[in-house]
Parts: sequence; structure tokens; C-alpha cells
Amino acid sequence: MKKKLLVTMLTLAMAGSLMACGSKEGAAPASEAKTEAQTEAKAEDAKAEDTKAETEAAKDEAASGEKHLVGVAMPTKDLQRWNQDGENMKAQLEEAGYTVDLQYAANDIPTQVSQIENMIANGCEVLVIASIDGEALGTVLDQAKAADIPVIAYDRLIMNSDAVSYYATFDNWDVGVKQGEHIVEALDLENAGDKTYNIEYITGDPGDNNINFFFDGAISVLQPYIDAGTLVCPSGQTEKQTVATANWATDAAQARFENILASYYSDGTQLDVVLASNDSTALGVANALASSYTGNYPILTGQDCDIANVKNIVAGKQSMSVFKDTRDLASKTVEMVDALMKGTEPPVNDTETYDNGTGVIPSYLCEPKNCTIDNYQELLIDSGYYTEADLNG
Repeated sequence: MKKKLLVTMLTLAMAGSLMACGSKEGAAPASEAKTEAQTEAKAEDAKAEDTKAETEAAKDEAASGEKHLVGVAMPTKDLQRWNQDGENMKAQLEEAGYTVDLQYAANDIPTQVSQIENMIANGCEVLVIASIDGEALGTVLDQAKAADIPVIAYDRLIMNSDAVSYYATFDNWDVGVKQGEHIVEALDLENAGDKTYNIEYITGDPGDNNINFFFDGAISVLQPYIDAGTLVCPSGQTEKQTVATANWATDAAQARFENILASYYSDGTQLDVVLASNDSTALGVANALASSYTGNYPILTGQDCDIANVKNIVAGKQSMSVFKDTRDLASKTVEMVDALMKGTEPPVNDTETYDNGTGVIPSYLCEPKNCTIDNYQELLIDSGYYTEADLNG
């Protein structure tokens, strides 16, 4: 009996031992699984934090990219072309992803200086400036240079400032050449023989360096006929400073030409041609002719293809206007801005012509085109620059 009891107890002890061993072997995988789960959870948490940080960084970078600020300073809203220039520039810069501070200065130099100062203070990274007076911005542009802000002179060259980085414009000498060539062709001056033709001149603001290119380009074509006595100026007003028009103002141009007509043409003398550098001055001439001239209508040049002047071309009151597609100029300026923002070289096609007194300014010159009654439809309507409604309104 004792022997049987002992065997039973030994059997039970062995079974218990085996159960205990079985329990230990089962517990190890459970512990390991718990540890692995904790490790994986920590890894997921770390990954989530990294993703969150990356997302926030991306947001910050995107936000920063959207806030690249470009300052665009235009001289005035009084002339149609500057409204078009400003709006074309703003639209194309915004399409390229930039924020634009567009300001018009009402042809007031202190206002433009103040606007540029504010652009610098507000963090503009590039300045595009169509100056009122190319000689008047030296001090404020020194501030831009000190802040390492590139300056693009737009259409009008800014003089005597080494802060100017680039110049975007049309070939302004060629504008004058095209006006002169139109006069030569319209009057058939090459076959004039002993004929003489009366000519008067009008150009723009003396503070705008472009008048030198417009006027001198035209005179370079007309000079042989002036020297030969084929072209004669009855008023004797032939010097740039004499024929200049403050702010390119239409009313000032009209007043001057009314005086010329009253003084030199009221006796029936025929006025054959007026070399007008742009459309706002040409419009003043046309207004003066309409009010106080009874002779045959003269050849009248212009520039910019303003709506009122295109209407005059269609009506036979203006012979031509040099078309400068501001969409093209805005596009090239945007390319310049974009290159400067990205640290690459802006596009230029002239590194010889435009010296602002501190050195030659690398420039991009867009191509001007003559607009007459024969091609205004193609140049202006078919290209989408104007609509039929614009010219019929």
C-alpha cells in the first residue's frame, strides 16, 4: 500500500513538473510579442512625428514660395499704355506664382520715391520700375542696392545709378527709325526733286531718356532730306528740348500746336507732316488740327497704338503708330524676374547700347512694328490686343 501510494505521489510530482515546464515555454512567446508590439508602436509614433514635421516644413516652404514679393512701380494711370503695362505685368507675374505690389505715381516724383521706399521696407525681392524722371531715383535706389534688391528698369532707362541691374524695353532707336522711314515713304522723299515739304516736331517729357532714342532715330533717317532743303520747319522749333512735352501730356501738346498753327499756318501755308514721338502727343496735335487748321491733313506719326489713336488711323486723322505689344515686354520682364529669383541669368539680347552713366546696362529689346490702316486689323484685332468693340466704342 505504501509502495503504491509512493508511486502515485511520484507520478503526480512529475506531472506537475511537466506542467510547470510547459507554462514557462508558453510564457516566453507572449512576452516577446508584447515587447515587439511596444517597439512597433514606438516606431509608428516616431514615423508619425517625422511625417508631421515634413508636412509642416512643406507647408512652410509652400507658404514661403507663395509670398515672393515683386514691386512694380509705374509712372501714371493717365496714359493708356501704362495701365496696360501694369496690368499685363501683374497678371503674368501672378500666373508665375509671385505676389505683386503694383503702384502708380500720378506722374509725381516724390510719390514714386515713397512708393519704392515702401516696397523695399515691405520686403520686395525684385523691383521693376518705369521711372517718371530717369534722373530722380538715385537715393532710393541706393537703398535697394544696400538691401541687395535687383532693379529692372522698365521701358525707361534709369540714369546715373549703379543699382540698375537690367533693362527691359523696346528697341527705342528703331521706333524713331520706323517713324522716319514712314515719312520718307509717305512723301516719296527719294523722288522729291525740287519739292519742299513743311514739317513740325513734337516729342515727350525731357526727363524721359527715351526721347533721345525716339527723336534721334527718326532724325537719322530724315537728316539727308533736312540738309537738302526738302524738309523745312517753318516754326524753326527743331531742338529736342524745344519740342519736348512735359509728362507727354495731350493738353500740353495741343496748346503748343495751336500756337504753331496760329503763328505759322494761319495764312494758308500747308503743313505736310508732323513727327510726333508718341500717341498722347499725336492726339494733342490731332485735336489742334481739328480746331484750328483748314489745310490738307498732314502725315502724323505716333507710338503705342492707343485706342483713340487707332480710331484716328481708321478715320484718316493719323497716318501710323508704332505698335509695341506690351504683352511681349511684360513676358520678357517676368522671365527676368523669374531668373533673378532662381539665381540664374536673365535673358538679354543687347549688351552695348544702353549706358546709364555708370556703365552699359544688360538689356532685352522687344521688336516694335508699324501699324497703319493697312495692317491694324491683323496686328491689333486678330492678335487679341484689342476687340472690335474696343475700337467701335
